[in-house]
Amino acid sequence: MPAKGPSQSYADKSEPEKGPERLAALRKLMAENGLDGLLVPRTDEHQSEYLPAYAERVAWLTGFTGSNAFVLILPDEARVYTDGRYTLQVKAQTNASVYTPDDMTAKAPSAYLGEQDLAGRVIGYDPWLHTMRGFRAFEKAAGKAGAKLKATQSNLIDSIWTDQPGRPNAPIIPHPLELAGQPFEEKIAEIAKTIADKGADAGVLVQADGAAWTLNLRGDDVPQKPMFLAFTIITAEGEAQLFIDPGKLKADAEAQLTGVAVKDIDTFPAALKELGAAGKTVMVDPATVSVKIANTITDAGGSLVEATDPMEAPRARKNAVEQAGAKAAHVRDGAAVSRFLAWFDREAPKGELDEIKAADQLLAFRRETNQLQDIAFDTISGAGAHGAIVHYRVTHATNAPIETNSLYLVDSGGQYRDGTTDITRTLLVGEPSPEHTKAYTLVLKGHIALATARFPKGTTGAHLDALARQFLWAEGLDYAHGTGHGVGSYLGVHEGLARIAKQGNVPLEPGMLLSNEPGYYKEGAFGIRLENLIFVTEPEDIGGDLPMMGFETITRAPFERRLIGVTMMSDAELAWLNGFHAKVLTDIGPQLSGDDLAFLEAACAPIQRSG
Repeated sequence: MPAKGPSQSYADKSEPEKGPERLAALRKLMAENGLDGLLVPRTDEHQSEYLPAYAERVAWLTGFTGSNAFVLILPDEARVYTDGRYTLQVKAQTNASVYTPDDMTAKAPSAYLGEQDLAGRVIGYDPWLHTMRGFRAFEKAAGKAGAKLKATQSNLIDSIWTDQPGRPNAPIIPHPLELAGQPFEEKIAEIAKTIADKGADAGVLVQADGAAWTLNLRGDDVPQKPMFLAFTIITAEGEAQLFIDPGKLKADAEAQLTGVAVKDIDTFPAALKELGAAGKTVMVDPATVSVKIANTITDAGGSLVEATDPMEAPRARKNAVEQAGAKAAHVRDGAAVSRFLAWFDREAPKGELDEIKAADQLLAFRRETNQLQDIAFDTISGAGAHGAIVHYRVTHATNAPIETNSLYLVDSGGQYRDGTTDITRTLLVGEPSPEHTKAYTLVLKGHIALATARFPKGTTGAHLDALARQFLWAEGLDYAHGTGHGVGSYLGVHEGLARIAKQGNVPLEPGMLLSNEPGYYKEGAFGIRLENLIFVTEPEDIGGDLPMMGFETITRAPFERRLIGVTMMSDAELAWLNGFHAKVLTDIGPQLSGDDLAFLEAACAPIQRSG
């Protein structure tokens, strides 16, 4: 278990008031380095979504703490880009006197760069933080704008961030075979075969959870994500090198890595040069491998084969042990969440709850399982209008009361040794408005449409995304985020390869674990999101010409029945809902007692049409 234990942060890490002085200091340093602009992605050397503290450069510079951001600093302006999840948050957390918020989904930062007149200007970038694919877009845009891109020798923000946290050095622990389900030697062999099939001599894996999954190890370098910062090189013959900080690998983990060469992470660039100097062909994923890594290989004489990271597909397809673990974790977690729902139902009408009290109580119930390693992410505890901020994070400064006749959105998850959970429920305090009921039911209908979908081999998430949106679209409504993301096996709560989204172009395969989370958000009023996790099932004969895959819902907690407009639901939708609730009661009921069990029995009772 990670040493720090389960944690929930309510500290406001945003400092928009310091944005002007920090930007001014950065511009001064840029000028000293002959730069007129700077590209600042929110990421680290491993292209992580969730970052160790030292890599939160965008948050330090701008005040914006969202998980997706890009800062484009030009001679006369600075723009902070994010996506639809953070439209409200970025405006609240950045200083409008120096930063202009923008939507990267409407126009990419590179596209905006290409529209500017920057003849003779020099734009700097840290080559460790830009992927090959992303950098190409900026190269093309800079050329169009008449500018030149110049790599910096070190990260300029690090030079002015005087109290920047150090690199994490948490111990690495084994992830036992009874939880991993497959020996790491077999995983390496599978990856090596993929590398060989691509005509490469070796492959470079850079993602923080890549080494963790491949080598059946876990760590604590990234908050609430049991992974560690490392690079891995695997040859087509199956030889593996792990590059990590010295001292992280304790005796038990080191003893597990028979046949793996463990090396200091500082020697990683030299290893890349060695591959290049030997004339090797190296497989790299242009979506995750940085231009620094790619250039180091090619500058030394090597060549590249571009392909998806070879561990992505086998990691996404959970094996039988991982699937069983995820289901067990969701029953355990579902009992904790159901206890919370019962508690909330009793306490919220008293008018004394706020966002922090609710999140703390949910964490307390998860802790009482005695198996919680950590929460999967800071709980999104949004009362009323805060529920409309898609990835809202409550702080002591923003903490709001949960009021009568309002909605409360809670998106949370747990990290257990056998699985990672992620669940969202929208709850009612008092009486719903007709608008509440209509919006909730439209979202629920979309959730059910996706949960019950059948589809043939080759179907992608993009093919299915509209199923969850169709009822909202029919009313002129929508939501500005994807419908489903991949989930790890005691790893990241957001995981590639597949997703259910308008841009989800990877075919779904049996064993993939995804979220099903349509929503609706009315700015300044309320937010609704309904999220369960779903496994892609094996193809089966359903009586037609083709075998069909589908989804198995593994989350176990009831929906808010008082918000369901029964007259808006079809018979088939009610049948699915009643069947789901029956499973919840069967699996969770034995773990509850007293008032909690009485609540669950009422919440899961069959819903029938009146009259």
